[in-house]
Amino acid sequence: MPDELIRVVLVEDDADFAEVYRLRLEQDGYQVTVAWDGNDGLELIRRTLPDLVYLDLRMPNLDGISLLRALRGHPATRGIAVVVLSNYDEPELRRQGLELGALDWLVKANVTPAELARRTWDWIRAEEQLAADRAD
Repeated sequence: MPDELIRVVLVEDDADFAEVYRLRLEQDGYQVTVAWDGNDGLELIRRTLPDLVYLDLRMPNLDGISLLRALRGHPATRGIAVVVLSNYDEPELRRQGLELGALDWLVKANVTPAELARRTWDWIRAEEQLAADRAD
């Protein structure tokens, strides 16, 4: 992990889930901010430009696919690393998310807070590599 502070936004409407994952990520040295619905998440991401976003799909006010579409449609947020973290693994949703540039699709029941914390920096590096490849 690098020396600089890594900023993570967790867009998640389940308070218990968000708290467990936030605590683990913070224990591993990440700065974590939680948004409780899609609209708040979009505003927070645009304001803070985090290094990585963990994105739930089914949320009040703005769903995760729409939020991801909005991020990819704006130059300031287009290159932010996004990982979908959802209870839903429907093939059509997965296809849409990955086509919109989500780096990975994780089902909550299959990922531990420790695994998420361990893989955070890998996803950030992957997005940086994709950006470098697009620039060439």
